[in-house]
Amino acid sequence: MNDALHSRLSSSEVRIALPEPTSTDAAYNQRAWAPYFHSLMSSGAVGVPIPLDGTRATIEKLMASCVGVLLPGSPADVDPRKYGAVPAAECAKPDVARQEVDEFLLETAYREGIPLLGICYGLQALNTWRGGTLVQHLPAVTKVDHDPGPEVLSAHSVRLTAGSRLETILGASTDLVSIVEPSVPSATVVNSSHHQGVDLPGEGLIVSARCVEDGTIEALEAESSGTADQFLVAVQWHPERSFDSSEASRHLFKAFVDAAVQYRSRVSAASMAG
Repeated sequence: MNDALHSRLSSSEVRIALPEPTSTDAAYNQRAWAPYFHSLMSSGAVGVPIPLDGTRATIEKLMASCVGVLLPGSPADVDPRKYGAVPAAECAKPDVARQEVDEFLLETAYREGIPLLGICYGLQALNTWRGGTLVQHLPAVTKVDHDPGPEVLSAHSVRLTAGSRLETILGASTDLVSIVEPSVPSATVVNSSHHQGVDLPGEGLIVSARCVEDGTIEALEAESSGTADQFLVAVQWHPERSFDSSEASRHLFKAFVDAAVQYRSRVSAASMAG
């Protein structure tokens, strides 16, 4: 049994890798991290902090004990040169350390089939890593306010794509409302705290939610994630901020943690069979 496999199977905890949001502001990290840790713990998992200034060996060792990856939000923007664009004046400075850690976690998750949940910046990091592109400044292309502030829990509504994994996860939530017509219940109201968004989805990703008001892409998932394949879902809003008040947010975290438990079970079964 290799070291990574042994590490994943030796802990009774459901350990989720959670990188620091930014390499430039430790106080921001502590504030931003708290709701992620709370949401994971309340869903039966433990967040494992991944330092952005750690050595590759340190990060690999931490990741080896994890059965899930959560890519959180960040005050930075993905470097537009990652997707062949010139930075716009409104584009925030990229965080090279965060990008490098995200890419390592993404590579590991994809290679080993580890469940992954991306949130806000985490969605954008996933999309550009898969070759997708971003809208660098949404106010330039829409009148909908996608950045009203973290205290606004009901910023706009999103329509879930029929048949998507995300719709399946949120389908039983009492938060779902019929925004357009009674026969179309797959919509919900979300918070919003971003000025960039997905333009073209990356390879192997499909759109699983859009803003009802302007069509902005609000969620992506693996194109095969309607099956029992790898759990890979990313949302543009912040379910960790609305975890205590939103059943839909709790369902999303629970589905992610359940997928991590199932992944560990599959790894365990495979190791015994081998």
